[in-house]
Parts: sequence; structure tokens; C-alpha cells
Amino acid sequence: MNKRLILGSPIDELLDRLYAKSAGQSQELTSYFSAWAEEPSFNRDRRFDARTNQFLSDKLVAIDRDKGEFCYQICRALGARRVVEAGTSFGVSTLFLAGAVRDNRRQNCGDGVVIGTEYEPQKARVARATFAEASLSEFIDLREGDIRDTLVDLAFPVDFMLVDIWAPMARPALEMVAPRLRTGAVVICDNTEQFREAYREYFEFVHDPANHFRTMTLPFEGGLEFTVRTD
Repeated sequence: MNKRLILGSPIDELLDRLYAKSAGQSQELTSYFSAWAEEPSFNRDRRFDARTNQFLSDKLVAIDRDKGEFCYQICRALGARRVVEAGTSFGVSTLFLAGAVRDNRRQNCGDGVVIGTEYEPQKARVARATFAEASLSEFIDLREGDIRDTLVDLAFPVDFMLVDIWAPMARPALEMVAPRLRTGAVVICDNTEQFREAYREYFEFVHDPANHFRTMTLPFEGGLEFTVRTD
């Protein structure tokens, strides 16, 4: 059995608790969306209605832990100190990214930050409390609002980007950040195999030679897109 990645206290204990909570919510999520998919009006690409948004308001829907650990390892391998996360939600995945930036800063005696984005103020408040509990607040700049506004003013080369957002917003998010991605930067996008059709526009952008990306789908559960910015 593979051992968990150790990020240090209090992060490890907090992650254990958050993933236990997420696991406890998984059956409820499965039941809800199975019933939703059976509705005559179901469309995978449609925006969630008020009922669904209310249902999801307290659900972590956290990135799988092995994917989060993988993102940490990639950020460490890159020496990433400029990281963007599209879709922070309650901040679980951000802990892995900020942990990597923290460790890279310690190793290289430089600066660094994770820029997180979250549309819903309530989730952003909870995320900030999570960051404080993990002693990682100083490494995170969480921006609230529409991602098309919050990522306009990136003023530095980006080393790594995590796209874990409602699928129709994945392409706009990447389009915002793409001009700032340095050569060799990595973009990770979650669940690209499970929701392949929903990510159609995202793949159109990534596969366009004019945008200078090379990509492959890694065999994590649901698929994990590993994309590299080229010259």
C-alpha cells in the first residue's frame, strides 16, 4: 500500500480530516447526480440550477488525494513559485499547491505565491479559515469573483496551473493565463476523461498548434490532463 505524502503538521492532520469529510459526502453526491441525470431536461453542459447550487454549498467535492499529491510533486520538480488555481472551492487542493510553494521558497530562499480563484464568497471564507489552520495563508492570494476578472492582472510568468472548475469555464480560465505561462510550465486539468465532451472547447484550445501546448491524459480516476507549454 502506498504511503501518503507527508507535508508536515498541521497540514497532514487537516487533510486527513477534510478527506474523511469528503468521503462521507460521496454517497450523497452520487445519489443526487444520478437522479439529476435521469431528469428529462438533463444536459451535462448546463449551469447548475438554484436547487443544485444549494445542495453543493457545503460539499467539498475535493480533488482526489493522489491527484493532489501528484500536483505537489510536479510543483516541487518544477521549482514552481508562481502557481495559479482555477477553482479553489473550499481550499483542499490549494493546500498541496501552497505546501509545494512553501517548500520551494524554503529551498531557494525566494518568494512565491499561489493565486487561487473562487466565485462564491461563502466558500472563499471557509477556504481562508482552512489556509490559516494549515499555517499556509502567507503563501496564498485568494481572489473572489469571476475568473475572467480576477486573473486579468497576472504580472509574472506562471510555472504551474491547476484547472479544477466547472468544465465550461475551463477554457476561459486557461485562455486568461496562457499568455503568462512560461515555456515548460505545466497545466493540470481534472476529470478530463470522465467529462470528455464537456471539456470539448478546452481541448480545442489545447490542441490548437497556435497555442503551443503538448498534452496527454494520465490514467488517474476520471482522467487527469497533463499539459506542457512549449516554445
